[in-house]
Amino acid sequence: MIFYKEIDFKENSIGKIPRDWITTKVDDLFFVETGTTPSTKKTEYWDGGTINWITPTDLSKLNGNMRIRSSKKKITEKALKETNLKLIPQGSIIISTRAPVGYVAVLEESATFNQGCKGLIPKNLKEISSEFYCYYLLSKKQILQNLSSGSTFKELSKERLEQFSLPYLPLEEQRAIAEVLSVVDSAIAKTDEVIAKTERLKKGLMQELLTRGIGHKEFKETEIGKIPKTWQIVSLGDVCEQRSEIVQPSANNMESFVGLEHVASGETRLRNFAQSIDVKSTKFRFYAGDILYGKLRPYLDKAVLADLNGICSTDLLVLKPKGNVIKEFLIYILHSTDFIKHAIATTTGTNHPRTSWAAISRFKFSLPERSEQQNIANILSAIDMKLELEKKEKVMLERIKRGLMDLLLTGKIRIKVD
Repeated sequence: MIFYKEIDFKENSIGKIPRDWITTKVDDLFFVETGTTPSTKKTEYWDGGTINWITPTDLSKLNGNMRIRSSKKKITEKALKETNLKLIPQGSIIISTRAPVGYVAVLEESATFNQGCKGLIPKNLKEISSEFYCYYLLSKKQILQNLSSGSTFKELSKERLEQFSLPYLPLEEQRAIAEVLSVVDSAIAKTDEVIAKTERLKKGLMQELLTRGIGHKEFKETEIGKIPKTWQIVSLGDVCEQRSEIVQPSANNMESFVGLEHVASGETRLRNFAQSIDVKSTKFRFYAGDILYGKLRPYLDKAVLADLNGICSTDLLVLKPKGNVIKEFLIYILHSTDFIKHAIATTTGTNHPRTSWAAISRFKFSLPERSEQQNIANILSAIDMKLELEKKEKVMLERIKRGLMDLLLTGKIRIKVD
């Protein structure tokens, strides 16, 4: 492929595009179909179903993939025959037009869909690349959302979607643009696979290392199960204490602030925080080496080591490791499956269920000698570093994709097609 910078543009309803491109509408290129939900009271419409029935939820779980093969729920032939559902062919585009608007994918297999989606069936496959227009619609997600209306929830009507303006360009160029963007998507998908495999590895190693340790031959039965003979059983309250140093509101008190939104699920180190906020409500003070733990459900897997001093939301517990425990080891205890289950089981309240220090301090776990704690923490930290690098790689690739979409889908950069 040869890329070149376009210099000859014209202004029209969709903005500045190359002079040899034309403007058309969705209705000129696609048949637009609406979906529905077969009666859920009729089990014969659902039991043993084999026909794809796509919803916005299915589209939302594609994680950037521009193609969809299957749906979570499927309907029967009887449902297809007795309802207003239309089976649209492979190669059509599915777009969510309700709660939320703008998820989009190309069908790898024929499918039906519910009322939260619209189906775009190409009128002439000799002129249309569904992949190209899928990327184009994705790039206009915000505009499509702005065109939606409704009081309870926003919905993009069939009429407005049909009248939505699109560029039209030679099929070979459409395909070339889609191919370039799909290469980046493939790289993102591979990175996702590495992240998923690494997370599974970490989960398995945590279970093994936190219960059986490294190289032990002799074990003993305890109240929490079989553990190495030299390990001891402790409660969280034995090796940790709550720091309850309160910071009162003050117009002149500007501090580095950490809220639940700054703590990512599954991460063990504090990465992001707000700088210098005006303290307008009560906060907790924390110091480098403390652990910040999210006590509010569903954030009970949020626990990070602080590398700085600051203040935090009272939705976070500030924990100070003490005694014969290494903080880098303790953070993995707070991320263990057993601890999270304990935290969930000890939540109280209906509107905002939360646990407490009194509740989690009773959690019991096995504790090795300091040297083995450090070795376990080092192994798991190495996996965390791998995860962090892969996640940064994904962020970079997603940034590249957004940049390429802006350049290629608007014709600022062209692809020379033989």
